[in-house]
Amino acid sequence: MQHRRFGFRREDEGPDARFYAQPRLVTHIDEAAIAAVTQLYREYFPARGAVLDLMSSWVSHLPAEVAYSRVVGLGMNRTELAANPRLDGYVVHDLNRNPRLPFADAAFDAAAICVSIQYLTRPAAVLRDLGRVLAVGAPLVITFSNRCFPTKAVRGWLQRDDLGHAALVARYLKAARNWTDIEHLDRSPPASDPLHAVIARRAP
Repeated sequence: MQHRRFGFRREDEGPDARFYAQPRLVTHIDEAAIAAVTQLYREYFPARGAVLDLMSSWVSHLPAEVAYSRVVGLGMNRTELAANPRLDGYVVHDLNRNPRLPFADAAFDAAAICVSIQYLTRPAAVLRDLGRVLAVGAPLVITFSNRCFPTKAVRGWLQRDDLGHAALVARYLKAARNWTDIEHLDRSPPASDPLHAVIARRAP
């Protein structure tokens, strides 16, 4: 059903664990776009809150001057996660194999998905369980640009432009049925990679 509705097939349907086995200690957007991501976190994430960096890697782009009670990363490559200086803990977990997050209910006060939403083959299921592990009213910041690994991005993503991506992410959140206050922000810096965000809050 989801493959028909949203186009979740990918050119490379091989195991994601194999694709992500090699560490990639690089950034996937330029410095100005990264600064725009950091500013969004500065605006939306509560200081001293617990933050979940979903689909994390070796950098989290959180503002250096803000202290959080803890930052936990969930990603696909142990070497990348271990190299991330902002993480207080991390979990290696394949969300396409198992969308259930290994965390307790209401364990976090905010969550981020940075330039990675396009790789989820069951995004509504992941976002539904993400809502479970966030406190009521907690913000979720999903950011994306026009870059990706095209063989691993789902077909529905590749067929859309930036505005189409924002609409698609909003559809994912609505399909999850536990998010509210969904909004799209264009934070693209001039002469830089485009940077868009879809923001939502955990519904009561």
